[in-house]
Amino acid sequence: MSTFYEKYGGEDTVAKVVDYFYDLVLADDTVNHFFKNTDMEKQRRHQTKFISYALGGPNQYTGHSMAKVHEGMNLQPIHFDAIVRHLRDALTHFGVSEEDISDALSKVESLRDDILYK
Repeated sequence: MSTFYEKYGGEDTVAKVVDYFYDLVLADDTVNHFFKNTDMEKQRRHQTKFISYALGGPNQYTGHSMAKVHEGMNLQPIHFDAIVRHLRDALTHFGVSEEDISDALSKVESLRDDILYK
């Protein structure tokens, strides 16, 4: 069975999803302040590699652990939920099936404890 990653066109598609996702995130006052000093080009590249890996693509993610990356941010459930909502919307926008979205979001959900309250 092909992975989600292969099924939807690999890293090119993931990069488009990530771009759309960050457009939603940066328009959302609940979470956009977390990115005000972020090099968004680098962030988009990192996130594309991370999400590619999370969706069954090759592991090219060389960043720090989720806990380390979010250290000092003190992210709350409302922030995590906003990010998940934007990712769902981005995946929906690109025609990803509900079943595949649920699968992807359950992978993201598994990271909740590594991300919150750090």
